[in-house]
Amino acid sequence: MGFKCQGLVCTFCVVMLLFLQETRAGIHSSNASRLNGRKKVSGCNLFRGRWVVDTSYPLYDSSGCLFIDDEFNCQKYGRRDNQYLKYSWQPDSCKIPRFNGADFLRRWRGKKIMFVGDSLSLNMWESLSCMIHAAVPKAKTTFSRRDSLSSVTFDSYGVTLYMYRTPYLVDIVRENVGKVLNLNSIEAGNAWKGMDMLIFNSWHWWVHTGRSQGWDYIRDGSALYKNMDRLTAFSKGLTTWGRWVDQNIDPSKTKVFFQGISPTHYQGKDWNQPKKSCSGEAVPLSGSSYPAGAPPAAAVVNKVLRSMKKPVYLLDITTLSQLRKDAHPSTYSDGSGTDCSHWCLPGLPDTWNQLLYAALIM
Repeated sequence: MGFKCQGLVCTFCVVMLLFLQETRAGIHSSNASRLNGRKKVSGCNLFRGRWVVDTSYPLYDSSGCLFIDDEFNCQKYGRRDNQYLKYSWQPDSCKIPRFNGADFLRRWRGKKIMFVGDSLSLNMWESLSCMIHAAVPKAKTTFSRRDSLSSVTFDSYGVTLYMYRTPYLVDIVRENVGKVLNLNSIEAGNAWKGMDMLIFNSWHWWVHTGRSQGWDYIRDGSALYKNMDRLTAFSKGLTTWGRWVDQNIDPSKTKVFFQGISPTHYQGKDWNQPKKSCSGEAVPLSGSSYPAGAPPAAAVVNKVLRSMKKPVYLLDITTLSQLRKDAHPSTYSDGSGTDCSHWCLPGLPDTWNQLLYAALIM
């Protein structure tokens, strides 16, 4: 009996050990999935799919939303075709919920949500503001625009959407040599604390050169550089941001998202039409893959997110946005030249926000 009992105990211990190992592996796998932006519901990857014609879109009219900057207001500046407004994103293995602005406000009543980043963050912030406003058009709102911090508050619900403008996430400081991009400093992060949701973004400005470059030197520790490989600099700066999140964010109080790399469409060779840009493009690319593949910056984002201790959900909008060569302002904005970087509103950023909504409720 003694030997049988000992055998049963040993068997039980082995079974429990295997169970614990599988549970830990499952937890690790779940965290890795979350960090990589591959949130799955019943096996569904929200970011792998295709664009389908959907005449129920757009969700709002640009003339009815006061939050849209002229640089994104393509209809106001003469874009006459509207087929680019008539698409919805369809994941391969599930259906995503249609955005419900009233439901969003109820879920986030009394909460503060902040977009942090560059003009692509501005694109997404204005989109979400318009989507919610369209759902509750009679709701009282308070709108404030400043250089670095803007906000839209839906007063009856106590929901405030902030936009904090900081293209690099890390600081630009004034030194004797001029404006210095400090890859190791985020003093501006004090303004991000106390939020219930944070949606970060960066990359667009890291590749700027010449007069459009936002700094004179780069500082990495004690070393000062006149220039640096931009992917290397981005990796160092984003690592500093990741360390800030790990040290300052309580996941039980604040949800953190990273807005994936938003692509440009200046070079038609990227989609096998070398003589073209976004100008004059009226329909998306078909299928679910982009000929040029993912931009190198996307790999940097994935690597940094995987190294972090705190959960950050990647809104992996890169590929689905690469397919939308038709959705840029092009020449239909208040700017000069052709804009193949930003996106018309209404337009593609509305889908980014629909995916944000899906990630929050699914």
